[in-house]
Order: sequence, then structure tokens, then C-alpha cells
Amino acid sequence: MPQHPIVLYCKSYKGDLKRTKRLVLSIDKYNTDNIPFYVSVPKADLPLFFTELDGTTAKLISDEEIIKKNPHISQEEVDLLHGNFSQQIVKSEFWRLNLSDAYLCLDSDSVFIRPFTTELFLSFDSTPYTVIDEGREILDIALYSRKISVLDNFYRESRQFQKIFGRVGRCYSFGPNPLIWSRLVWESLEKEYLIPNSLSFYDAVLSAPIDANWYGEALLKYKAIPLLPCQPLFKVYHYAWQMDRDIRAKIRLPELAKLYAGVIYQSTWEREMDWPNEQGNWSSRLARRLRRRLGRI
Repeated sequence: MPQHPIVLYCKSYKGDLKRTKRLVLSIDKYNTDNIPFYVSVPKADLPLFFTELDGTTAKLISDEEIIKKNPHISQEEVDLLHGNFSQQIVKSEFWRLNLSDAYLCLDSDSVFIRPFTTELFLSFDSTPYTVIDEGREILDIALYSRKISVLDNFYRESRQFQKIFGRVGRCYSFGPNPLIWSRLVWESLEKEYLIPNSLSFYDAVLSAPIDANWYGEALLKYKAIPLLPCQPLFKVYHYAWQMDRDIRAKIRLPELAKLYAGVIYQSTWEREMDWPNEQGNWSSRLARRLRRRLGRI
């Protein structure tokens, strides 16, 4: 029996230590209900995180502890994957620790900006809300930026998952982060799809590497929990020019907090937060800063 109705969870690593610490401090400040918060990192990074997060409420565990809960996934195989693939596997296997019925899956570049309670994530009967819409916000931004490939990829990927689950109809987005995930939905994916097809989530991610779509389409297909739609919980700055536009319009954190519980600053253009310092040689760092100033990343 899980210990909690919901916990907060972040998968991180040493390169994101500063971002993770910023997230932890924001949780310590605004976590009104004292919802437990877990951070997982590679075992080799644990000593650094224990030192830097000492005195906070974050509970540290290793990624390896999560992976070993699934006998059908090899840690050696996960270690060989690109980080984008391996982190999806770790995050999507967190439910196996049996700590909670649901978890809010956060990225390191997230930060809370106002007080929050369990009611933000769960309905009165403890059913998790599901972030779902048709992706118009990011698709509008892509149109504005003349990035038509973003639209093409969105519809191509969505239809790939529709084909996997035999669903027809509208294309849905199950993001952006953070995402509220139910243990029951992940269990239904395993029992109804993965096991009958002799697959693990490792195999699933290799074939279609979008964990949010695996979760969302499994929920629509197997209906392990009622679908209670909600809009994104955090304001996501996909490009630097979005943030510049809000600043010029004098839309800052107090204004954003009326609609959102937090903000996500993309780590690709917030590289000064890298641990221990901004990565790359001096020329690449200068070029990134110039692109940020021009609003191109």
C-alpha cells in the first residue's frame, strides 16, 4: 500500500545541481501541505547532492534503486543510452517504489512561484488531474517562430502513438512539464500492453521516446483512472524572446502566479546554471550568450 496520495519527484544529475537546488528551495518555501519531495540522481552523484542539499526537505535516492525494481530492465543497458532516453525510463519507473498513488514529475529547470497544496494536483477524491490539450500554445509559438517542423513533428509523433494504441481522432499533447502521473496508469500500460507484447518500458522508449505520450495514450485506452483534464501547471519559456516579451509587458512572477504555480526556464539558454560552471569553451559560451540576447534560443 503506497504511503502517500501524491509525492513530488525530480530526476536530476550533477550538471543540473544548481537548478535542482533552486527548485528544492522553492518547494521548501511554498509547499503548504508538506508533500514529500524525492530527487533521484545517478549513484555516483549522490555524495555531491547530499552535501549541497543538506538542510533541505529533499529526500535523495539513486536512479539505480529505481531501475532495479523492474527485473526486466538492465541497468547496464540503461547506462548505454543517451540521457534523453535513460531519464525517461527512470522517471517512468519511479512508481515502482510504491511511495505514492501519484507523483508530480518535475524537471530540474522548474521553480515554484507561489504556495501550493495537494488540491493543485488531485481532485477531492484523490484522482490525479491530467495535463492534456491540443498543444496550441506551443504550436502557436512554433508558427510565430517560423518553426514549421515543430508542427510536423507534433502531428507525426501523435499519430504514431495513436497507431500503437489503435485510437483515432484528435491529436493531443500531454504536457508540458511538470506532469501528474498515476501509478495505476503506468500499471495498466504494463499489464495491458507491455507484458502481452513481451516488452519493457525500456523497449517502449526506444521505439517511441516520449514518456508523456505513453502515459497519456495509455490513460485514454485503458481508463485506469477518470480523465480530469487540466491546463499546464507551469509557465514554460520555450524561447528567450518569450521571456523578453513578458518583461517588456511587465508580466513578472506576481502576475504569472495568478495563472501558474511555477515557471520553467529552459536549461539550453540558461547555461550559467550549469554545474560547476557554464559548459563549453569561451567561444561557444560567448556565442550562446549572444543568441540569448538576440532571443534566438
